[in-house]
Amino acid sequence: MERVVITGIGLITPLGIGTQESWRALLAGESGIGRITQFDPTAFRAQIAGEVKGWDGTRFVAKKKLKEMDRFTEFALGAAALAFEDAKLELSEEERDEAGCFIGVGLGGLYTLEKTKQTLTEKGPSKVSPYSIPGIIANLAAGQVSIAHGLRGPSYCTTSACSSGAHAMGEAAEWIRRGRVQVMVAGGSEATITPVGIGGFEAMMALSRRNDDPTRASRPFDKGRDGFVCGEGGGVLILESLTHAKKRGAKIYAEITGYGASSDGHHITHPAPDHEGAQRAMRMALRDANVAPDQVDYVNAHGTSTPAGDTEESKGIVGVFGAHALDKKLWVSSTKSMIGHLLGAAGAVESAIVALAIAEGRIPPTINLDDPDPECTLDYVPNKARERRIRHALNNSFGFGGTNCSLLFSRFEG
Repeated sequence: MERVVITGIGLITPLGIGTQESWRALLAGESGIGRITQFDPTAFRAQIAGEVKGWDGTRFVAKKKLKEMDRFTEFALGAAALAFEDAKLELSEEERDEAGCFIGVGLGGLYTLEKTKQTLTEKGPSKVSPYSIPGIIANLAAGQVSIAHGLRGPSYCTTSACSSGAHAMGEAAEWIRRGRVQVMVAGGSEATITPVGIGGFEAMMALSRRNDDPTRASRPFDKGRDGFVCGEGGGVLILESLTHAKKRGAKIYAEITGYGASSDGHHITHPAPDHEGAQRAMRMALRDANVAPDQVDYVNAHGTSTPAGDTEESKGIVGVFGAHALDKKLWVSSTKSMIGHLLGAAGAVESAIVALAIAEGRIPPTINLDDPDPECTLDYVPNKARERRIRHALNNSFGFGGTNCSLLFSRFEG
């Protein structure tokens, strides 16, 4: 089987438009959370989110093409352009037939959906844009990226709630491992800071209402956490077979060595006790990579800042890693403390963060962890980044419907 390596990273997050800008802020422990500006949130109980500041789609997309797409697609195109630039990847016509694109999206074009409904109500069906459906459907992120870069291999969207981006990464790696393609553009994108998005999650009592202190609202594993904070953005990575990467002399951030996926089969929103389903996904990723639990140095946790989710994930990690975790030899952090929960984009953005952590030997912190929950017993790298030579690192992503995805990344060795 082919080995799969990461050669390019593009990030658009609430901390910055660009990989290095986002990475610098993550290591500095900065928060990208603030009061919502994309609509008036006064009537909502949750009035804060992680917005991408200063976004201008024309930086990455021709102005005349913007009418075809929703904000989430713009993020995907921007992140993909940054990833291609970072990888210094230029494909020949022959190579384009063996280059594909999987972009995970959780909810799709809520902006376009709400705008279309308003047009229907106020002006009637004759005024609905012919680009409404292309703007709404989730697979147009992968479709538009494929069109923009001439990728003629497989192109589709993985939609598995908050695991969407991670599943896109895992499935893309599998296509390369089986030798069916040489290059995959993989990631996730999401833009759901709209009245429907915020109102829907608010109705589930899932969101933090710490409106008076937004930068401290997302506080995974802290006793005072009261829900997650919605974020938006995109993360796209260039994955290549090791053969292809070596042939062109590409720089390599890390290697994808393990992929695990499972279902709780338990409840639409609540994780199974002790996160048993997540444990199976983590173990599967370790087996896939032939890596023992005590060889893993870092876990980028799903860590959403919800009362039940953080506790159960902590128990699940203990169930898999045992004394290695309880003795604080395994470091765990949640970067959602700084950027919020990017939903379908989360698993891809956090995969990129893991790859950067491996490449640079620096682990971003869990900020706002001031009063640790006594049921969360691990080393969560509180408040300040740390340095460590990472051999293997795990990224966890879990979603509504009981879907679980774990990806194992390893330091590239020859």
